[in-house]
Amino acid sequence: MVGMSWDAMPLASGLAWTWLALVLLHGLIEAVLALRQMRHVRQHRGAVPAAFRSHIALAAHQKAADYTVATVRLGLWELLWSAALLLFWTLGGGLDALNAALRQAMGTGLAQQIALVLVFAGISMLLALPWGWYKTFRIEQGFGFNRMRLGLWLMDTGRSLLLGLLLGAPLAAAVLWLIHSAGSAWPLAAWLLWMGFNALVMWLFPTVIAPLFNRFQPLQDPVLQQRVETLMQRSGFAAKGLFVMDGSRRSAHANAYFTGWGTAKRVVFFDTLLQKLNADEVEAVLAHELGHFKHRHIAKRMLSMGLLSLLGLAMLGWLMQQPWFFAGMGIHVQGDNAQVLAHPQALGLLLFALMAGVLGGLMQPLGAFWSRKHEFEADAYAMRQTEGRHLASALLKLYQDNAATLTPDPWYARFHYSHPPATERLARMQPQATGATT
Repeated sequence: MVGMSWDAMPLASGLAWTWLALVLLHGLIEAVLALRQMRHVRQHRGAVPAAFRSHIALAAHQKAADYTVATVRLGLWELLWSAALLLFWTLGGGLDALNAALRQAMGTGLAQQIALVLVFAGISMLLALPWGWYKTFRIEQGFGFNRMRLGLWLMDTGRSLLLGLLLGAPLAAAVLWLIHSAGSAWPLAAWLLWMGFNALVMWLFPTVIAPLFNRFQPLQDPVLQQRVETLMQRSGFAAKGLFVMDGSRRSAHANAYFTGWGTAKRVVFFDTLLQKLNADEVEAVLAHELGHFKHRHIAKRMLSMGLLSLLGLAMLGWLMQQPWFFAGMGIHVQGDNAQVLAHPQALGLLLFALMAGVLGGLMQPLGAFWSRKHEFEADAYAMRQTEGRHLASALLKLYQDNAATLTPDPWYARFHYSHPPATERLARMQPQATGATT
């Protein structure tokens, strides 16, 4: 490649203005929704919704409202910071300056390309740390959820950084090498590598990755174990084992999940979940998770994400041949800097990743709608396998213990919620849910 031609300059300028408009539009939408959510939750803080008054105390409802407002407010400030950072990296020339500094220190070549990706990722993670610290030690701790000391949080952070380096560096090197060596077929080759990498991580997660952060013990309750195994047999689900995770070491929040695939599949219960729910409710929650398995929700999501990633890589393959793409995203490609277009791999990947974050945010309502549909289907399956009143009572306890607001703003919920709001979800469980007790 050579420097950008005069004919491409209008395209570069148009892309720059389009990118600025998209960042501002995304930020404006998110800010308006956040303000609506905080106002709506505050307005309904003084009274428990009628459908929940026999189950949720006013104090718990108000705690959920205050917790929601605090988390949304933090998210709003983080949104403004992220938008400013996006513009700094792109139109502000931050990524261009970082690339130039590494090129001056290392020259051009694969090593410099890998370094650019890793240094950018490292800087991004470090800049995110203050937000994570504030959420953990100010909001979560302020509402009684955090159980971590600073030392454990720092250890978790360090392990995450090291794990990201051990997994990310080889992957980045392989993708960059493919872009350089595989010619026009590199998007397909990189996609196959990416899908294989994800499958490997899913297989390793239960037995190698997750134990780096938590302790897992086999489920010790023989009665609950028998009920769970019977339920899984009815559903045609085979797991390697049933495990309890020490979630209480870090948080008071409760959960349960399936993890892994093939011979590495596991069912994991947070110890906090087993402390808060009775056996009937635990079985109902597990039946809900099995509903996702029976309806192949995970496979469908993986397929859709796989197709989107293939489409994205194909588009990136075309964009990396266009000088105006780099120029429009803040990379100087004229004069002495024209040589960056001879090695566009890492810059192209990073610029496209930044764009994908904004475009994905604007398309979030579609994914949230699809996810809520899956949750309704999983609830319906659970109610066929167990008594609906047990699932309803479990959800009520989890809403209360996790301080989930019962009165979200409808527009905010439609845009962001991957799970249906409590009122909609429990209404679908009628008439069985009318017998729910806490």
